[in-house]
Amino acid sequence: MDVRALLAVFLVFITTAKAGEGNIEFWRGDVILTCPKEGTWKYNNQEMNQTEPSKLQIKYDGNNGVYTCTYNDGEEESSSSKTYYFYMKGKVCENCFELDPKLFGVVLVGDIIGTAFIMMVIYKCTKRKGSAESKSPNKTPSRTGGPAPPTPSRDYETLNAHTRSQDTYSIVNRTG
Repeated sequence: MDVRALLAVFLVFITTAKAGEGNIEFWRGDVILTCPKEGTWKYNNQEMNQTEPSKLQIKYDGNNGVYTCTYNDGEEESSSSKTYYFYMKGKVCENCFELDPKLFGVVLVGDIIGTAFIMMVIYKCTKRKGSAESKSPNKTPSRTGGPAPPTPSRDYETLNAHTRSQDTYSIVNRTG
């Protein structure tokens, strides 16, 4: 079983092929196609005019299609000709910016470091300068002679029987 798995992994690594270095870049309203080497450009089998043989810069108008770059693989003229295919489909806008993952990571790390710095400054500024004092209030001296007599409270005096209402729920009926 292990030999078969090892053989399968070995065959997978042998059969991998390196793709060319072609690229498509969208920037605002422009599209830049990059061919692996210098060659001729075609759009839907019609040859296009280009200023740079390895790059094609066009205004993207929303037309999807296949762009091809045909180039020689070797240094010699008799070397084989290869065709690199670009299928372009995308959305562009004049006021858009592409978010680079590296830039996003730098902004995120910078934000975290800035927040930590502000927290440390606040901590240092609010730290007590003197020695710690006890939080308990001053104790009053204890009284001698026991507890004080209860004070009369007008809130809990009994009600006058003549002024009380004689409604159903205003009197307490003791049963049993």
